[in-house]
Amino acid sequence: MPSDRHQPVIVAIDQGTTSSRAIVFSAELEVMAVAQREFTQHFPASGWVEHDPEEIWTSVVETTRQALAKAGVTAADVAGIGITNQRETVVVWDRATGEPVHRAIVWQDRRTSAACARLRAEGHEALVQARSGLIIDPYFSGTKLAWILDTVPGARERAERGDLAFGTIDSFLLWRLTGGRVHATDATNAARTMLFDIHRGTWDEDLCRLLRVPAALLPAVMDCAAPFGSTDPALFGGAIAIGGMAGDQQAATVGQACFAPGMMKSTYGTGCFALLNTGGEAVASRNKLLTTIAYQLKGQRTYALEGSIFVAGAAVQWLRDGLGIVKMAGETGALAAASDPNQEVILVPAFVGLGAPYWDADCRGAIFGLTRGTGPKEMARAALESVCFQTADLLGAMKADWPGAGSSGTVLRVDGGMVASDWTMQRLADLLDAPVDRPKVLETTALGAAYLAGLARGVCPEPAEFARSWALERRFTPAMEAATREDKLARWKDAVARTLTRR
Repeated sequence: MPSDRHQPVIVAIDQGTTSSRAIVFSAELEVMAVAQREFTQHFPASGWVEHDPEEIWTSVVETTRQALAKAGVTAADVAGIGITNQRETVVVWDRATGEPVHRAIVWQDRRTSAACARLRAEGHEALVQARSGLIIDPYFSGTKLAWILDTVPGARERAERGDLAFGTIDSFLLWRLTGGRVHATDATNAARTMLFDIHRGTWDEDLCRLLRVPAALLPAVMDCAAPFGSTDPALFGGAIAIGGMAGDQQAATVGQACFAPGMMKSTYGTGCFALLNTGGEAVASRNKLLTTIAYQLKGQRTYALEGSIFVAGAAVQWLRDGLGIVKMAGETGALAAASDPNQEVILVPAFVGLGAPYWDADCRGAIFGLTRGTGPKEMARAALESVCFQTADLLGAMKADWPGAGSSGTVLRVDGGMVASDWTMQRLADLLDAPVDRPKVLETTALGAAYLAGLARGVCPEPAEFARSWALERRFTPAMEAATREDKLARWKDAVARTLTRR
């Protein structure tokens, strides 16, 4: 436990898709220091995305050391470490050496599209959805793992002998941090593999058999706040307890204190991920949403409906890097505000297909309503509105799946880079016809991981008290006339219908 010189601190390791960050929080969950390092994205073939697990590992160790140094604390001052991670990204490594047998296959990777199509054609989707809450899609970990076992020479035989270990990034980091002593994951990451029964809380024999995944590969599944072991003392100058773990979107749900059924959060980064807390009920979606585990504490699972949007901030990046319309992403809000209201330009940003509630991997982006008068202002508005329209689709699907989503008290809590734009958040509230709350603390993913570690280590309070500390920076309330909103949503739905390949 911490020395007498300092109050205890908590370290959050936030291992994302493009960078790794370490954030030191005080016991009151205030940010003390941040370190960040980007790492290489590998694209070996069209639709393939890979990471080097060794580079990820190095980035995590270095940023953790840097953050501790910036905060002026040592390992003895750290009550615990919480880990949050890019979900569904797959690593397989040798148990004896700790060396990966292949680069990590990233959640965005589409190489198993044909395998997924074959599984759907064979009629397996009902089983997969009933057990795992997921649809059959390359997005999830299971088919990526099967690809590694089938492609790397000798991997399947080694896996069946128990010589190899599988994990999402959290498991790989935990293994390395503990010096190979702990092979475990948490329930939220397990729930994203297409191999886990979210109702029983165990790996599912039928799903593992379907994807030919040996049970010897799989990690133990634990609560999100639990004793995950301690770091190798050589890493940070002393052993540090690891007490928290959750996939990035679930960690953000915890960081936003969405602990009550009906509460909803949406994170706007490269993509957008919205989670609606459904309490102890695992709601089976009829509208192509995912049923997932929001968090698991003291052996009790809390479920969520999740909608995944593949392109959110990436649409703004396209304006900047692809079209050169803006030099900085922050310019788009002012451009949108100054756009011609009489032009109804609609961007369907299906650059890599469309996610929920359409799940059409083959459709591609389109722009509708162009005129000779269309310029950068209208394009900026179309890009920002596309994110709001997609969120409206998700909320509509959630309302159709679960009555609790349609209550008059529904409020969306938001985080991620795009929420800094007042224009976008106001348009979001207008198109949802619901309030949008932006918190004071925007580092919600890392905050959630830190809180889980602090909860496990006795430094942070129980969820109800933590929820009372959540602080609002600004609430955006709907101001658009109903007729205008309905017209805009109708135009969006017509544009999407013209874009889809699965009609």
